[in-house]
Amino acid sequence: MWSKVFAKAQDILSGSSTQAVYGILAAFTGAGLVRRFDPPGSATLFECRVGDNHHHLVCVQCGAVQDVDCVIGAAPCLTPSDTAGFTVFSAEVTFNGLCRQCRNQVAALPAP
Repeated sequence: MWSKVFAKAQDILSGSSTQAVYGILAAFTGAGLVRRFDPPGSATLFECRVGDNHHHLVCVQCGAVQDVDCVIGAAPCLTPSDTAGFTVFSAEVTFNGLCRQCRNQVAALPAP
């Protein structure tokens, strides 16, 4: 779904600059129509799954991203030990690891 949101925006705005596409996606994010996700070491991604506080699994080898439901119940699903006076609305959690395909490729390598 990640690249499809960007690709669809590019299709709609054909002939427009990449900056224009990002401007529209920023407006969509602000309006709650898409969700922005900034995985460490990767380009910004946008998704249509909004309205919940789900998390992400990220493969550190191939960069695959998979949604995973909230760790504990409803948003914010994680509570800091001290809010320092903040009202917490959401919590971002990214689980880093190897996807099944990359894990299988590593397992298939001959032993040194």
